[in-house]
Amino acid sequence: MDRYLVIFIFMAAVCFTQACNERPEEQTAGEEKKIGVLMVNHGSRSETWRNALLALEANIRKPVLESGKIQGIKTAFMEYNEPSIATRLKEFDKEGYTDVIIVPVFLTVSPHSFDDIPTIIGRKEDPRSMELLKIERIERYTPAAEMHITPLLDFTDILQRNVLRRFRELSADAAKEGLVMIAYGDETYTREWSELLSKVGDYVNRNTGTTDYSFGWCGHVAGYNPDSTSAAVNRVLMKKESAVVIPVLVAVDESFQMGIISTGISRSGNEKKKVLYRPDAILPDTNLESWVIHTIGAYAGAILGESGKTF
Repeated sequence: MDRYLVIFIFMAAVCFTQACNERPEEQTAGEEKKIGVLMVNHGSRSETWRNALLALEANIRKPVLESGKIQGIKTAFMEYNEPSIATRLKEFDKEGYTDVIIVPVFLTVSPHSFDDIPTIIGRKEDPRSMELLKIERIERYTPAAEMHITPLLDFTDILQRNVLRRFRELSADAAKEGLVMIAYGDETYTREWSELLSKVGDYVNRNTGTTDYSFGWCGHVAGYNPDSTSAAVNRVLMKKESAVVIPVLVAVDESFQMGIISTGISRSGNEKKKVLYRPDAILPDTNLESWVIHTIGAYAGAILGESGKTF
């Protein structure tokens, strides 16, 4: 089993164990459960990017709250922006919440998801994360409410279906085209990111007439340099007449989709007609919204002792 999958199966098991294995007297003799949801994302200087994450919260708000199991839902930005994770958790504590389900809107493993978020909420004392938080002036806060962290998006086939849909929307003749995926990437978990994108590429190949794909990075692992995008495009165009470039990013940030990726495409030295590209992102995605709603329902049911019940 892949290492990153083992890591987050363990995290998910810990969260469910905390919710499901409390002693009966703790569930009945104590306070009534008041459950909140915190949608956590990376944060960005781009207003377009932030608005996409706020729209995700807005789109799931009604079904989540109408279930009666969840009393509040908020969004927090890990860095760059307020409201921060600490700010939101203080609000939940002030409002008397006993439990908070944290939904990290991240694609796959990274120090942010595995180390930084647990460190911010006081669940972990990771030295690297603690130093980073000081440098970035990110506040740590250990809440009174019980925390329950859900798995990441790579636990599902959402990304595969998302990229397939976007490929088909751009494709003119799949047999003559290759898929190029450009993701943020992570230097610590490059193998896990590569395995994830390989699975997505294989899925697109199986469901279209294309036979080739490549991927590159646009984040700090590539030094925010367009050259990784150029190289990925050229690898496909060595075998195919055209390249369909898909940004594997959660939301649109102008500096990435319209900056780094677009520049990389133009620097590849190929005629524009050989590259099909739309500066879009994973969001919005109704499948992703449905997964978030279902996951919140599963965790809320476990917290309330209703294992197996969802919205």
